[in-house]
This record gives sequence, structure tokens and C-alpha cells, in this order.
Amino acid sequence: MNREMLMLVDAISREKNVERDVVFGAVEAALAQATKKLYTGEVDIRVSLNRDTGVYETFRRWHVVPDEAGLQMPDQEILFFEAKEQIPDIEIDEYIEETIESLPIGRIGAMAAKQVILQKIRDAEREMLLNDFMSRGDKVFVGTVKRMDKGDLIVESGRVEGRLRRGEMIPKENFRTGDRVRAMIMEVDLTLRGAPIVLSRSAPEFMIELFRNEVPEIEQGLLEIKSCARDAGSRAKIAVLSHDKRVDPIGTCVGVRGTRVNAVTNELAGERVDIVLWSEDPAQFVIGALAPANVSSIVVDEERHAMDVVVDEENLAIAIGRGGQNVRLAAELTGWKINILDAAESAQKQATELDASRHLFMEKLDVDEEIADLLIAEGFASLEQVAYVPLEEMLEIESFDEDTVNELRARAKDALLTMEIANEENVDSEAHELRDLEGLTSDLLAKLAENGVHTLDDLADLAVDELTELTGQSADEAKSMIMKARAHWFTNDASSQES
Repeated sequence: MNREMLMLVDAISREKNVERDVVFGAVEAALAQATKKLYTGEVDIRVSLNRDTGVYETFRRWHVVPDEAGLQMPDQEILFFEAKEQIPDIEIDEYIEETIESLPIGRIGAMAAKQVILQKIRDAEREMLLNDFMSRGDKVFVGTVKRMDKGDLIVESGRVEGRLRRGEMIPKENFRTGDRVRAMIMEVDLTLRGAPIVLSRSAPEFMIELFRNEVPEIEQGLLEIKSCARDAGSRAKIAVLSHDKRVDPIGTCVGVRGTRVNAVTNELAGERVDIVLWSEDPAQFVIGALAPANVSSIVVDEERHAMDVVVDEENLAIAIGRGGQNVRLAAELTGWKINILDAAESAQKQATELDASRHLFMEKLDVDEEIADLLIAEGFASLEQVAYVPLEEMLEIESFDEDTVNELRARAKDALLTMEIANEENVDSEAHELRDLEGLTSDLLAKLAENGVHTLDDLADLAVDELTELTGQSADEAKSMIMKARAHWFTNDASSQES
């Protein structure tokens, strides 16, 4: 029987083109599974099969766990102190094994053993095929639609399958069985049975890879795609940079008579592509990203990582785009928050900010309107700038002598200190409800208090965009914080219903 089993292992190994050890492992798993059925509890069985003779031994084993952890699975675990009584030098996470009678192969349910062995072999074949496919380094998966699975497409390339989820397809795109599909390989998830390669046709990376295939200069390193933003199936923007002054990045990506960009557009169901010249200057980059709109002026706010972009009335609709598409894609492409303003809105905002700065300087520095306006005219917009800008810069202001400058700097520092103390007191006295909310730092508490947010209800009433504006958090962080603040509403509702 042992000799016959070795011959069977060799035959299966050759037929299925898998390692002998994989087949031996499958046989050991089948024997262990069959042996477990002789016990009532969830025991742990290990079978060791000699690869040369076919002789096998069977062990029941117990996992050594810390004494304080207790036994979670009594049939498979043993406490450390008990294990040391049997084997003095044993360590935690090791195993105690006891030899038990081996189950004769002839008594194993033939179908059960066969299924286990074949499944193990199928898994090994699948893993081997997958490893072989991934070793080629392909980023784009090219295959044909094999079938539909709960709305997802199962795409086959050779003997390897990928899964294209409905949410990763281009809207209004329909595929039928046998259709050819190209998609970006996003990840490999071995928990997905049958189709472990996760695909996407809507990801920005897919468009970048399509351009890489169409534009040889990218592969050669002469051009680089710095970023991409997509509204899949409708419109996209890519930012390109040339590493060779002789190569025009936009014209090269467009191609002769638009052949290159049209090839990408045709693959993506007619998705229009704006090709933007990348720039190290953020303002220049944003101006290019908002094309075809013409920008009149732009104001950069480094602290909020935002820009106020002023356009004339004729360009307002173009800059915003249908449903805000153009400005949204430009923001995603550049990584900056973009506020589109017309000339009147810009003038109103500047006037409001000017009044606020004037009032701040007059109140906190105890100066008249003329001095406040002089500071504003020289580019000072905050108390921090007055307090900490190098002395030489302030002395360049014609109307200020050294005594005046020193006095203004001292008043600014005193005002900042007073405001900081007031903020801390405000947080301590009014934000006690918020203090225990997970994720709220003292800095965030101060920002909320400055804007009149002192209680859980105040925070819970905010919209996500309002909170991001106040604190500078990401949309996901703001949403999570608001939901935490609203948790007590549901707790109170549940208590009321119970009573």
C-alpha cells in the first residue's frame, strides 16, 4: 500500500505539473481530516508522511498558551505551566504532541480524501500560474470576458482570471461574454476564489499606463506624467513634464493629428483628456489645470493649501465646468483647494479681509487707522508677521523709526501671548464636552473654540465641508469626527425608547 501511494503521488505530480511535496502535503491533510472525524471535539491532528518510504505517523497536538490567557479552545490548547510539567524546556507558542494510532488508508472515505487532494493541487496550480503571470511585471491585464459574477466581470487571460467590479468600470460601459477587455491591475487578493487579480478601468493609473503604452518618450524617460485626475467616461486631466527641452510634452502626448490621445480616448469610451503642462510653481500649475478658462489673477494661501482664482464673467462658467467638473478635476490634479471667484466676489473678499486686518491691528496693536493701513500696504496681514518678521524688513518702511518698530513688535508679541492664554482658558472652560472625544487634539479644540464650537451638539451640527474649512482636516477625518459627535444622539434616542 505504501509503495502504491508513492507511485500515485509521482503520477499526480507529473500529470498536474506540481511539486511532489505539494501532493504529499495534500495526502497528509486528507489523512488528518479523516482522523479528526474520530473525535467529538475540535482537535488538532498532524500527519507526517515519509517521502521515501511512504510510512506515516499521526499525532494529536496541543498549542502552548500563556497561563494568564486561559484556554480558548480546550481541545487544542494547553496552559504553559501544565506543558512545563511534561516538557521542562518547552516555550509558549510551541506544541506538545502525542502519537496516536494512524488511520489505515483503506478505511479513509475515498471521495473525501480525493477531494482534499485535488483541492490542494488546484490551489497549488492556481498559485503557480498566478506567480508566473505576476513575474512578467505587466501592469495592464488584457483578456476576454468569461462570465458575470454578481455584477462583476470575470476576465480571463490564458489560465489566469481577474475581477473587474461594477464600480471600477466606466459608466454606461457594457461588456458581453467573449469581449476583449483591458484594465489596470490594482492588487492581488488571494481570498477571492477563482479571480484573485483585482482590476480597474476607472482608476487614474489606468489612463497613465495607456499613455505610457502610446507615447514611447515616456518609457524612454524623456517625458513624465506627474499626476492624473479622472471623471471616468467623461473627462480627465493629466499633468506632463518634459526632461528634454527639445521635446514638447503636450504635442508629444497628443501625437500627429491627435493619434496618440485619440487612441487613449477610444479605449476609454470617448473620455476627453486635457493635457496640462506641470510646473514647480503651484500657481502656474493651477492656472494651466483650469484650462480652457483664462485666469485674471490668483492668490495663494500656503497655510490652508488653497488658492483664490479670479476669472472674468465670460470665463466663470468655463472655469467651474458642468457640475463643477473642471474645477474639481483641477483640484485633484494639483492637490490644491481651488476657490473660483469673479471680479466682484474677489473685490468683496479683499475688502472684507482688509477690514478684518485693519480692525485687528487697530485693536491689538493700539494704533490708529493710518498706521494699520500702512502695515497692510507693506504686506503685513497678521500679528505673527509684525512680531517675528526680521527687524531689518520693518525698518525699510519709511515712516517707521527703530523705536516705533520695536514698540509695534513688542505689542504684537504681547497680544499673541494674551490671545493664546485666552484660547487655552476658552478650551478649558467651554470645550469640556469635546475634550474626551477621540482624535481631538488641543490644537483642534482651540480652532473649534475660536469658531464658536464648544459642545458635542455644536460639532455634530456641522457639515463635513464646514469642519474641513475650520480645522484643515481631510473630508474623511472630518466625517469621522462628526459621526463620533453625533453618537450620543442615538444613545439618547435608544434610552428614551426603552423608558
